[in-house]
Amino acid sequence: GYDFCQVLQWFAERVDRIILLFDAHKLDISDEFSEAIKSFRGQDDKIRVVLNKADQVDTQQLMRVYGALMWSLGKVIDTPEVLRVYIGSFWAHPLRNTENRRLFEAEAQDLFKDIQSLPQKAAVRKLNDLIKRARLAKVHAYIISYLKKEMPSVFGKENKKKELITKLPEIYLQLQREYHISAGDFPEVKKMQELLETCDFTKFHSLKPKLIEAVDNMLANKIASLMSLITQEESNMPTEIVQGGAFDGTMAGPFGHGYGEGAKEGADEDEWVVAKDKPAYDEIFYTLSPINGKISGISAKKEMVTSKLPNSVLGKIWKLSDCDGDGMLDDEEFALAKHLIRIKLDGYELPSTLPSHLVPPSHRKPFQTAE
Repeated sequence: GYDFCQVLQWFAERVDRIILLFDAHKLDISDEFSEAIKSFRGQDDKIRVVLNKADQVDTQQLMRVYGALMWSLGKVIDTPEVLRVYIGSFWAHPLRNTENRRLFEAEAQDLFKDIQSLPQKAAVRKLNDLIKRARLAKVHAYIISYLKKEMPSVFGKENKKKELITKLPEIYLQLQREYHISAGDFPEVKKMQELLETCDFTKFHSLKPKLIEAVDNMLANKIASLMSLITQEESNMPTEIVQGGAFDGTMAGPFGHGYGEGAKEGADEDEWVVAKDKPAYDEIFYTLSPINGKISGISAKKEMVTSKLPNSVLGKIWKLSDCDGDGMLDDEEFALAKHLIRIKLDGYELPSTLPSHLVPPSHRKPFQTAE
């Protein structure tokens, strides 16, 4: 009972980011989705694209899928700039193809940073919106004054009105050439034609060069000083970022898994869940030349990087595993690090803080005392 595309358009004008989701193994843009995307016209700078479930295809297929997606979007989104596409697997399943794991991790981090930084750029976006509205108002003034000028003073007003509405695309081209205006600054032809049907052209105002001059002066000079003020203000304010949920890597985020999986495995067991694999981890541990029962960070790093996980992920694993914060790992802490690496390689998310059931037995007492 309502126009869905108009609702999308209303939101698009007010939001800071629009994310279009596509499945790598199902790229078809339906007529409904195409109309929805077209309703974002004029908000192209807000659009980001996510190529989701990219682990369903291998690297060679992924390259083809990416190319096909860009070709399909090119027919729907009319923008001179290439859209930013994030490739990943944003769903609660282990990766089917792991060969692009590092790419998926890096892309997810980039997407999260983009979303997290939105509060910092809010003032700049409002300024850009002001510029967009000012240019649109200026173009409207040219269109309206042209239509007013073309209207006859006495007879044939209605016929002339119909003729001008029909010729609106040609009028756009003429105004573009005459006033050196970009085609992207003009309102949509079809919508403008519909709105003009209900207007009385004789009541339109003539062009006021002084007002146009004021707008041009604002765009050329005032905006620059406003931008410098915003930059100065932002540098003096604390950095604002979006926090919580998936951004903190918590299990409550959109990548959470069922009980007993990933980091939650062994939560209801009396025995430390890492213990079953510890003999295998111990063999590796003792090849790393421990001193006084501990290996250095450098020795641990040599082993941990063999997982080929991104440094950002390994850094988080180190922070969770070094329970006493001494910059070294004992055999239990090392086993925990290997366990967390396996969790990540299986496609699960890491916890933001170490759950109590994963704390190594020899480190549990100090934790309880600290609480």
